[in-house]
Amino acid sequence: MKKKKLIESRKMTVSVAALKVAYNPLPKAACSTVKAMLARVDNSMSLPSGDRITNRTWHEVYPTRRFRPHRWEPFEQEDWFRFAVVRDPLKRLMACYTDRVVKRRELHNSRKIKNGRVDLPKDPDPDFFFQNLERYREASSVVKHHSLGARLFLVPSLARYSRVYRTSEVGELASDLTKRTGEKFKPSRENASGMAIGLDDLKPKTVDALRPFLTREFDFLDSYYENPLA
Repeated sequence: MKKKKLIESRKMTVSVAALKVAYNPLPKAACSTVKAMLARVDNSMSLPSGDRITNRTWHEVYPTRRFRPHRWEPFEQEDWFRFAVVRDPLKRLMACYTDRVVKRRELHNSRKIKNGRVDLPKDPDPDFFFQNLERYREASSVVKHHSLGARLFLVPSLARYSRVYRTSEVGELASDLTKRTGEKFKPSRENASGMAIGLDDLKPKTVDALRPFLTREFDFLDSYYENPLA
């Protein structure tokens, strides 16, 4: 594999060339935790020291990009371990609200909302937010990034990975990487939302508004999660 092509591919895929490990991050699916694990054993990375390391550090060294076939191609060789981590689509979407909207107040940073180009509240309740999800995606690139469908970040066919892990299996992922590479992988929970909401917290009208999107997501991940809306 040519070095230039591998470096270009890393703009989309998180990879540790020395260990021949490749990972496509999915926003709100333990990606901070997995990136932190990989960065700590990646000798090609220059990390800040001590308390200068924050959750943001992992996303700066390993940006999350949408899937691009030509950038994934270099890792589809037998000696590479290709993996992804997926999350229950409903929980992932709810986490976008609890983490990005409530905890981080990202909508207060939206220029379109602040300058009045988009008439939306900055602190919506979950029902208003999810009933107007498409408008919020247009108003905030951060919300859009964290609420887009999993297929846009992962390969079209999950069979092209060596292994796909659920977020509940991050400990197993760390064990598998340790056995495979000889490096010590130890997951630490990064970027926990601190609160959770579910279907019972939403109005029926809100659930109906989310049904088409969630149905597509659960269909894509049907080998890993059961659709509660089916």
